[in-house]
Amino acid sequence: MNSKLRILIVDDERIVRESFKHWFVNAGHMVGTAASADEALVRLASEVYDLLFVDIKMPGKSGLELLEQVRQEFPEASVVIITAYGSIESAVQAMKMGASDYLLKPFKPEQLNLVLEKIIQQRRLTEQYRYLKGTLEQITRFDDIIGRSAPMQKIFSLIPEVAASDASVLLIGETGTGKELVAKAIHAKSRRAHYPFVPINCGAMSESLLESELFGHQKGAFTGAQQARKGFLEVAENGTLFLDEVGEISPKMQVDLLRVLQDKKVVRLGSRQSITVDFRLISATSRDLSRQIADGAFREDFFYRINVIQIDIPPLRQRKEDIPPLVAHFLEKLGHETTRKVDRVSPGALEVLTAYDWPGNVRELENAVERAVVLAKSRTLGQADFAFLKASSALAPGACASLEEVETAHIRKVLADCDGNVTRAAGILGINRVTLHKKIKRLGL
Repeated sequence: MNSKLRILIVDDERIVRESFKHWFVNAGHMVGTAASADEALVRLASEVYDLLFVDIKMPGKSGLELLEQVRQEFPEASVVIITAYGSIESAVQAMKMGASDYLLKPFKPEQLNLVLEKIIQQRRLTEQYRYLKGTLEQITRFDDIIGRSAPMQKIFSLIPEVAASDASVLLIGETGTGKELVAKAIHAKSRRAHYPFVPINCGAMSESLLESELFGHQKGAFTGAQQARKGFLEVAENGTLFLDEVGEISPKMQVDLLRVLQDKKVVRLGSRQSITVDFRLISATSRDLSRQIADGAFREDFFYRINVIQIDIPPLRQRKEDIPPLVAHFLEKLGHETTRKVDRVSPGALEVLTAYDWPGNVRELENAVERAVVLAKSRTLGQADFAFLKASSALAPGACASLEEVETAHIRKVLADCDGNVTRAAGILGINRVTLHKKIKRLGL
């Protein structure tokens, strides 16, 4: 850290301001002066200062009032209180309010130097802490994936190993756990990183639309096909094809895709000419494919073809130690995307967030934080800002015998909260309307 500071002297006595300025300029520091608290606030609004020396008793706002405002609006600046009317009580009050130190008039240059050295050391320690915190954040995140829990650290270590091969990968996890982020991370670390990453949500398309999107078509192949078009299997050439919700694919489409994976050739709709393709396949599902295979809804040979490497992504309720860093990440992200100045979460609010089971997982947590930020009344989110996270008795531990029952209860609750508005409910659940309609139909809601 540079030991040269930007210092602002705030005192209504000109001789004090000039004396301070003379000492500090000779020591190589940059120095500004202000004769009142209001003048100091004007300067702080337009210039950055590392350290303020503030007289405790001035006309207008007092030094303590200025200290309080500086701690709220300019928390990066250190404040030293100076006074000729000092007492132990006022010094203790100033320290409790966040002052870094205090000086009693009159004081000698040696005393001033001691205080300055102490401030420089404090700031050096703060900078070291931030460096270590940044190092920890690198450990707790992999690209855009956040997590310091043991299950996530295991996934972080697995991603580079998986990325080194071209084997097909199947990501298994509940909706909202971040399967696409893991897929993108694998792609980014692979030899195919400079080629396309092509994501397709299989659950959001009908069979005919999915077929056209995947395989492409020739001009006149069907009504509305006015020109030839590449399918995503061609678009993903040399890159990665990501099939999200692969469990929604029909048996016929599974057969067609199995042939492509075996022969590395694709035939557009309306054509007889095969096109050689080269891509890496990563699939994801929130469904129990073993049960679907047993029920005859999913082909076993297709399952083995897409499941060369399987990665299980745990739900958020099984890695709750990841909630604090996730919340911090979402606040930072929202700070860049919105004008809302919300950058803290109270311990009580974190307790509320940690106690909640998050059936919608990370996606639901992000939506909850965004909602709280939009409606927040201060820079710190408290328990009241998350009052909408009401624990449902239907979601209490042991109340449901299966994941499907938990999903059914949660979707029913969200739909009720949204007065049946599917679009709003889909937004809260973090899925699209088509997928929600399919779930409503499948779960008999």
